[in-house]
Amino acid sequence: MSSYANLPAPSPEQGLNRYLQEIRKFPMLEPEEEYMLAKAWVDRQEPAAAHRLVTSHLRLAAKIAMGYRGYGLPQAEVISEANVGLMQAVKRFDPEKGFRLATYAMWWIRASIQEYILRSWSLVKLGTTSAQKKLFFNLRKAKSRIGALEEGDLHPDNVRRIANDLGVTEDDVIQMNRRMSGGDASLNAMVGGDDDSSTQWQDWLEDEDADQATAFEERDEMDSRRALLAEAMGVLNERERDILIQRRLADETVTLEDLSAQYEVSRERIRQIEVRAFEKLQKRMTELAIERGMLTDA
Repeated sequence: MSSYANLPAPSPEQGLNRYLQEIRKFPMLEPEEEYMLAKAWVDRQEPAAAHRLVTSHLRLAAKIAMGYRGYGLPQAEVISEANVGLMQAVKRFDPEKGFRLATYAMWWIRASIQEYILRSWSLVKLGTTSAQKKLFFNLRKAKSRIGALEEGDLHPDNVRRIANDLGVTEDDVIQMNRRMSGGDASLNAMVGGDDDSSTQWQDWLEDEDADQATAFEERDEMDSRRALLAEAMGVLNERERDILIQRRLADETVTLEDLSAQYEVSRERIRQIEVRAFEKLQKRMTELAIERGMLTDA
């Protein structure tokens, strides 16, 4: 799909507003026109048809990407990942299914963004449960839905409600909220007035672990494990990766029934692919960890 090389690409130098203005130039497609273009791609692999399908949905990808602001990642990179998901959706879209490309593409776009966030965020580390990942991606939305706009710790009633809504423990909600709320705060912000007696927030922090060498080692280990996970994902084929992401990382977990319809196989087959993909991922991560001396081959 080499025609994608001339797609507009967001970049810090270009500026987000300019990119958004540029992609508005591409017209939306009527249902019949979309169907004919999709058929041209599926039947004859026409690059021009695929290019039009992608460009007409760049606004959708950008809109979804904007919903993932607040994770401390460059917005241009998030949009780029969204566009990667969009391209994958166009590549696999079957117009004979009877639904619009936008409906199908949303899953691919979200999955691509979330995979990028999980690779990049130090808060989501190897061994995090599916429930905690769901909390990670839904906490801001849940707080907004109940009007929990307070800074710092949440009110106990709000903690209880969010925990019930998302199926996690109250302690998980408290800890994740503290991590995510504290991520953007500056430890150099001043406390008190502007005179010379003012102190910084970091001056009020208690050092619970005086062994700074240990702290650095733990941080390095976390970075290594995240890199290991990203590399190990390469052992999965595209279908395995997509199913694993949609079953475990989506905002709302995709059902076996929906995936069976998408891939035209039985629900049991989807379940088997998910289990096999997870096992392959675990095995590859173990192999890489042993190769790099992170584990011993006991």
